[in-house]
Amino acid sequence: MSTPALWVVLGPAGSGKSTVARHLARLLRAAYLDKDAMSSRFVEAALRAAGHDPGDRETNRFYLDELLPSEYDSLLDVAGQNLSVGTSVVLDAPFSPYLGIPGFLTDAARRLGWPDADLHVLGVRVPMATLRRRLTERGLHRDTVKLARWEEFWSTHGQRPCTWTGVQLHEVDNDDHDDPVTEQLHLTTAGPR
Repeated sequence: MSTPALWVVLGPAGSGKSTVARHLARLLRAAYLDKDAMSSRFVEAALRAAGHDPGDRETNRFYLDELLPSEYDSLLDVAGQNLSVGTSVVLDAPFSPYLGIPGFLTDAARRLGWPDADLHVLGVRVPMATLRRRLTERGLHRDTVKLARWEEFWSTHGQRPCTWTGVQLHEVDNDDHDDPVTEQLHLTTAGPR
């Protein structure tokens, strides 16, 4: 059996991360795991139950301290379960709070007992104006706080670099291109870190 691969597709809300991740999963015939699809309903219910706005996740300390760590651990645990049966995985999640922690992914893999896997990170990049337009056009409640605090959101999440070690880094420019994965991926491979 060949070594499975894990692809973490990163990017801020509105970058087209989900479109790129789904396309990549189809190309690789890999499992596709979307953090929001896996946990959003539970997170929103927990925020409401605790008396918080379910759309404010960027500044809500209860979400950031109590819910977000479990949300990501669950996503990574399900990814590891897929890897353990030889299935490659594409993860669709921003991972913003963890991008500045160099050993984050390799530490999680060890802690959660993942088998050997090729680890890739694909950063989806878009210009600020494109991101703001997309968030405005899609009109989701969870984007209201992002747009109301635009400068803070952009500086925190817009183009944040991934510092993870033990992974192969890739980037795509998703500024309204038709097929960023197949056209750009081979040109932007940064190699293992």
